Amino acid sequence: MEKFYIVDSAILPDVLDKVIEARSLLQNGEVKQVSEAVKRVGISRGTYYKYKDYVFLPDKGMSARKAVISLMLHHDKGILSEVLNVMSKTNANILTINQNIPIHGWASVVISFDISEMNSGIDDLMQLLNECRGVSNLHLLAVE
Repeated sequence: MEKFYIVDSAILPDVLDKVIEARSLLQNGEVKQVSEAVKRVGISRGTYYKYKDYVFLPDKGMSARKAVISLMLHHDKGILSEVLNVMSKTNANILTINQNIPIHGWASVVISFDISEMNSGIDDLMQLLNECRGVSNLHLLAVE
């Protein structure tokens, strides 16, 4: 299970700030390609790709946080309902649900939800969802 920490940047390597800066250049459209961004901030492409999905600045509006999970649900009556009930009990506020048609008895589902009011951590929620009947391949895709 993944763990998340809030850490003072003073103890982290400077390269992590540069990865965030490079990603910002790309997102803001100041540069078009990763090679341009990493050259401008002074890191290698390898360093950028190694850390780009793991380091983030906290949002200014930290009170409104979102997460996205993907999972496979067995095609049995009530399984999605059970998943949503577990999420509701942790106070996760569902924003979107995308479910594909079942193939060979399994349906791919992606759920986005607001985590700002949750009464437990994401790790705890993931553990509870893993224990649900008919759930497999559960992954945390993103946290904002």
